[in-house]
Amino acid sequence: MNKTVVPTLELRKVVKTFKQGSQKLDVLKGVDLEIMPGEIVALLGPSGSGKSTMLQIAGLLDRPSKGEIYLDGQKCSKLGDSLRTALRRDYLGFVYQYHNLLADFDATENVMLPQLIAGVKFKTAREKAQWLLSRLKLEKRFKHRPAELSGGEQQRVAIARALANTPKLLLADEPTGNLDPRTADIVFAELLAIVKETGLSALIATHNFELADRMDRQAGGSSGGGIYSAGGRKFLLIGRTEER
Repeated sequence: MNKTVVPTLELRKVVKTFKQGSQKLDVLKGVDLEIMPGEIVALLGPSGSGKSTMLQIAGLLDRPSKGEIYLDGQKCSKLGDSLRTALRRDYLGFVYQYHNLLADFDATENVMLPQLIAGVKFKTAREKAQWLLSRLKLEKRFKHRPAELSGGEQQRVAIARALANTPKLLLADEPTGNLDPRTADIVFAELLAIVKETGLSALIATHNFELADRMDRQAGGSSGGGIYSAGGRKFLLIGRTEER
């Protein structure tokens, strides 16, 4: 008997509404999305389409107005703060457009810190950090602080840090958005390679269609604030199905 494969991430009818004075702004309008183990999904859309909001909700940094989020089959919308924090630490990895590295720590230490917080022994954390940095071609930058690294190198350290605790799901918000096109291409290729090598799932927000085409499939946002998801060129747009 085949064991049912549970999605790494599942969003069911997720709605997010913000209030602006007396007005309501619907950013997410009934989003349905599944990401399976080992799958890399591009989240496409212009500014204001709800990409960052969707990542915040998927990453348990915000709560939906309606709908449900499942991580590895576990309902998460109504979990308390301590359980949500534990899931973010153990299950999720985050990469942002700006690296947010700690300026007083070198590359190795920046990648070690989330491991040490999770209770990993110092030697093990250092070995894992340096393995990840080497995999991202930073073996000559172990002792360099962020100010001593190029923009592309800083972002690769941030990617290594996001993978330090062996998450099941990587959430990345425009991870190459601050880089020049050539550097962005190099960093993105290395990101995809290490994600595929480690077998984790990933949801990566981008406005770059060329980068999106290198992922397994695409989900996206309309300028009207809805999110659609693609699989075999079928899109879910603001709660209705539309062929494209």
